[in-house]
This record gives sequence, structure tokens and C-alpha cells, in this order.
Amino acid sequence: MSEPNININPQIYTAKDFASDQYIRWCPGCGDFSILAQVQRTLPQTGLKKENIVFIAGIGCSSRFPYYMNTYGYHTIHGRALAIASGVKCANPNLSVWVSTGDGDCLSIGGNHFIHTLRRNVGINILLFNNKIYGLTKGQYSPTSDHGQITKSSPSGTIEYPVNPISLALGAGGTFIARAIDRDQKHIQEMILRAYQHSGTSFLEVFQNCVIFNDGAYLQYTEKDTKDDTVLVLENGKPLVYGSKKDKGIKLQDGWKPVVVDLSDGKNSINDLLIHDETSRELAFILSDFSENPGFPMPVGVFLARKRNTYEVDMEEQIKKAISGKKVDFDELLVGNSTWEI
Repeated sequence: MSEPNININPQIYTAKDFASDQYIRWCPGCGDFSILAQVQRTLPQTGLKKENIVFIAGIGCSSRFPYYMNTYGYHTIHGRALAIASGVKCANPNLSVWVSTGDGDCLSIGGNHFIHTLRRNVGINILLFNNKIYGLTKGQYSPTSDHGQITKSSPSGTIEYPVNPISLALGAGGTFIARAIDRDQKHIQEMILRAYQHSGTSFLEVFQNCVIFNDGAYLQYTEKDTKDDTVLVLENGKPLVYGSKKDKGIKLQDGWKPVVVDLSDGKNSINDLLIHDETSRELAFILSDFSENPGFPMPVGVFLARKRNTYEVDMEEQIKKAISGKKVDFDELLVGNSTWEI
């Protein structure tokens, strides 16, 4: 089976070529604007023709995305974007299929589709806009809202604990799992390109600020005075070091227990630090848990990148074998040997 980039575009596109003529109906200051801009700036680097790209969405603020892309698009129903996208990819494997979805759309009503899309490794690219709130329906708590968060549907604070999207994706057998932050434009572009280049399901979680209903949810990771000391940028083959002075790092002790160390105390050096390995699922799980442990930095970048046959490739091979192989006796198939007389 051919890869999605066989229909290379001889024309050189710019970001403007991917912008539609539709009025953008997001609130001023919404993080969605940044994600849209970075997607439009990154797609020209793929060399694909616009007619070979399709954006599919469910319901939510993020799901207006297809309207603003000058490509094919499909606005589906709540939580079902991944099911539709899987069908599109299997029906036409040469398309580059993208899904824009939110934490509510993807992880609540769409949670089951999310798990099984990752498990199957269908060749689609998932962009999860995570603002920890239901924005389109005006501020109810979502599956990723913090425990105790006060919202319109939890005036006394939600008693639920949040879903960890990265850990969930790892547990579901995802083959490409990454995270970015809406305000870091260069890094988002790098992650979008990496997601596109992956063969199989790529999952990119983007921390996205909802300026109206959950403003400042990721402030410590975006502000100049705090981001360097709270964000760990994952780079394959490089030590886990961070901090405004690059004086903090992560190492393992007592087996697989991560600890934060001070590189300026004379007791630890950069040589003691853990080296990031994108192929290690065990390490990816450890890193995914940082978001739930105060005192640890928030990892961004590629957690995991592994190769595995895609669903659509195996499906096509199975169809070919069925066509060329022994014909099926449907009567025998229906009756089988699992019958009993009573």
C-alpha cells in the first residue's frame, strides 16, 4: 500500500493557501487561533496537495476547525469523529486524515472510539485541544478538569479525578504520543510535522487556553517568568534537563522511581540524568505521570514513537488474500459446528 504522501504537490503552498474564506467564530484570545495558524503553517512542509487532505471533527469549539481549513472537511457528531475518520482512511488510504477534537468530545462521549482507534493503529492524525473545560456549552467540567475545580456544573467543586490523556493513550497501545502548548508556536509546528510523518495513529495533545471559561489553566507553563522552571522539553537521546539556568534534571533511583535533582548542588551532574528514549513505553508511562505529581515539571514533546503495521494495510492484505484464496461457503459459515439439539 502506498503512503499518504504519494500525491506530491508540484506547487509550493503557503499558510494562506490553507486558510478558508470562513469567518472564524472563536472568542478573541482563544488558544484555538494559535493551533489553527500552526497547522496552516506546517502543512505546506508536507508537500501534499490540498485535495488529498481531510479534516474531520465532532462537536465543540475545536470541532469548527474543518470550516477554517481550505481542504476537504467533515463536521460529524459528538464523540464520533474518530469512527468517521477511521472509515475515511480505510476507504481511501492515500488521504492524509486529520481529526480536531476537544477533551470533552474525545475523552467523554468519544472515549471508547479514542481507545480503539489507538489500539487498531489506523493511519490518522489526532489533534486533541485540551482546555480542561466544556467551552461550547458554556463552562461545565470536562473529563480533564482538575479535582475540586469549580465550574457551572460543579459549583462546589468536581469530586471526579481527571483523565490523563497521555497515560490513556499509552495504555490503549498508541504508537505515536506527544504533547505541545498552544503558545509555543515553533514547538507545535515541530510536533504537527512529526505527527504527520508517523505511520499509524498519531496523537498530539495540545494544552489550549479557554480565555472565557477556564482562563489561565496553563499559565505557569506559558509565562516567561515560570515556564522554564515548570516545563520539561523532551528530546530523543538527550538528558532530561530543564530550568531557567538548566540546573534541574530527572534521574531514576531505587529502580524506576523518578526524582528531581539540583545540578548546582555539587552532588549531581548531567551525566547522572535519565536519557530520553522515544521507543521506551516504560519511560513514557513514567513521564506521563509527572502531570499528577506536584514538584515535577510538565513534559512536552514526543513521549513515544514506535513502528507497527497500520490497520488499513493489514485490512487490504486480508482482502487480497480473501479474493485470491478459497471461496467461502456461507451456509457452512452460518451453520458452523456450534449447534446443539435439545
